[in-house]
Amino acid sequence: MWDQVHATRRRFDELEAEMAVPAVATDAARLQALAKKRAELEELVAIAGEHTQLEDNLRQARELLESDQDAALQELAHQEIAALTERLEDLTARAKKALLPKDANDERDVIIEIRAGTGGDEAGLWAADLFRAYTRHAESNGWRTDVLAASENAAGGFKEIIFEVQGTGAFSRFKYESGVHRVQRVPQTEAQGRIHTSTATVAVLPKAQDIDVELNEADIRMDRFHSGGAGGQNVNKVETGVRLTHEPTGIVVTCTGERSQLKNRMQAMSILRARLYERERQRVQDERSESRRAQVGTGERSEKIRTYNFPENRISDHRAGITMHNLTTALDGELGELLAAVAAAAEAKQLQQQVA
Repeated sequence: MWDQVHATRRRFDELEAEMAVPAVATDAARLQALAKKRAELEELVAIAGEHTQLEDNLRQARELLESDQDAALQELAHQEIAALTERLEDLTARAKKALLPKDANDERDVIIEIRAGTGGDEAGLWAADLFRAYTRHAESNGWRTDVLAASENAAGGFKEIIFEVQGTGAFSRFKYESGVHRVQRVPQTEAQGRIHTSTATVAVLPKAQDIDVELNEADIRMDRFHSGGAGGQNVNKVETGVRLTHEPTGIVVTCTGERSQLKNRMQAMSILRARLYERERQRVQDERSESRRAQVGTGERSEKIRTYNFPENRISDHRAGITMHNLTTALDGELGELLAAVAAAAEAKQLQQQVA
């Protein structure tokens, strides 16, 4: 492993030398690409430097232990070796984590789709609670959120809501949220005070760029319709709703949130690109060994990933094996601790697979 870590220093030096070449220095695109690669190596280069220093200090401490007969100095050498060995163990863990393959989508914006599952109107209200938690968390990080499509139920919840989070690292923050989220609580409409179980499914998609997905307009059928619902006279007179059907895959996207048909079409195209990009990403991922999957579990929507128990103020993540008693604050957007714990569990699993 350490050979691999120290090899990054050589690659880092090569990149810096290439960036100093006059022809490269005047090519903005090339220079930016090289600078990005260099930045990706900075952590490993720092670890390599620290490793070299630690090994040198350990060598000196061991030489002192072997050569000096003074009891006091030998005791100091023993203490120094113990401290340096502990630091080396910590550094080794950091190095293993830094060597994990980077997800190329981590820095992208993200599209999150939440749909009510089992539980009727209560499931729709639960979908709305998840939407509020995610958007509040995003906004607390200074990220922008935009609703792309939404369908409400009679109780004021959502049958479905699709929204975008714009911000560097948004996908890396939310990517492990895909799956079934189960809630256990007493619905407001429950007169007997009985606890009901409802679910909502969450899908997390990295936002695709135009260059990521080649779309042939001939493959897309667009249907127009009246949006319906609140919104004034314009809603019932003008066909602003848009439904796109991608003929080769059968993927259907409907957008009705905007008054403008053009805006609805643009948002529908953004969702379609994200779904096609995720479809291709999943296909490539499925071709790899099961033990090298990037996400905890399968990531399929049919997988129950988390339970939220209101009477106990408890959140249990079934993949990470963690339980927290901060449900109320988490649903107010304070998701940092939970999301970090799930990500850490995913990284730990990757490390185990790397060693296996």
